[in-house]
Amino acid sequence: MYRKIGLSCIIGIFFILFGNSLASAEITGVEHWVDYNGIKIYVWEKYQGEPSGKPVVVLAHGSATAGRESFDLQVPGKPSYSLMDFLAKQGFDVFALDTRGFGRSTHPKDGVTTAQASEDLNNVVDYALKLRSVPKANLLSWSWGTQYAGMFVMAHPEKVEKYISYAQMHVNSPDIARRRPKVEVFRNNPYIKIPEAGWKPRFYSMTPVAVNDPDVVDAYAKSAAKIETQTATGPQLDMCTIMPMVNPRLITVPTMIIHGQYDDVADLDGLLPFFRQLPNTYKCYVVIPDAGHMMMFQKGHLLFQHEVASFFKASD
Repeated sequence: MYRKIGLSCIIGIFFILFGNSLASAEITGVEHWVDYNGIKIYVWEKYQGEPSGKPVVVLAHGSATAGRESFDLQVPGKPSYSLMDFLAKQGFDVFALDTRGFGRSTHPKDGVTTAQASEDLNNVVDYALKLRSVPKANLLSWSWGTQYAGMFVMAHPEKVEKYISYAQMHVNSPDIARRRPKVEVFRNNPYIKIPEAGWKPRFYSMTPVAVNDPDVVDAYAKSAAKIETQTATGPQLDMCTIMPMVNPRLITVPTMIIHGQYDDVADLDGLLPFFRQLPNTYKCYVVIPDAGHMMMFQKGHLLFQHEVASFFKASD
């Protein structure tokens, strides 16, 4: 079903049925476009039932795939891998953006910087808050998303209820060290082409084979290759050259740091000093077993989902 809604953007409504039980009621998917300064930002929203009166969650993707492909992966016969569907069933109104340079959003010829992605996120949060008439949003960021979302939280803590930093990198992250020899490639090529097979190795970086489901890996690779016909390198350049980009002392909202036990950018040694400096006394650090950097799609994904929902729902 497709219809138009009288907002400043065209919104596509897709009704998706999950089973026949009342516990699996209708989940609605909605496409939004946020326009500012000549940039068009694509936003994918999902909620169960009606969106009014629900707490808002905004999801910030990493340097690989756009928001919808990162957080709403649909695997035939295996419906548990969509974080957006899970959060919608938990009673949240969930938004996932594609920053400029990714997915369906504007692809500037010079690519994207982390600071620009933070501006995109700020505009999307403003849009979601106004659309749903709520004062604050919960925010979850993944990988490179922890950098531009961290910048956003530092600048606009008044817009954030709670913040989850998932798979946050640090200056000495093993994966960042492997990227540094490619700095000039990133600097000279704002975009690169990644074939379908090229999306799979990250599942296995420092992560045992048994943690991954080949069907899920294939579904992600196909989805990524279809939407990311050119992949921005600006995030890689920034992560290799201007880290650290986030000052923990300026992250003043309740915060969770979470990553998988096998993550190749996030680890206790690198992130505990950051965690200790977070000024809000309501904070937690969680390590998920049976998971690596691609935790949302790996064996530990259900525990990850539980921790995310529990933190967003808890009273501080």
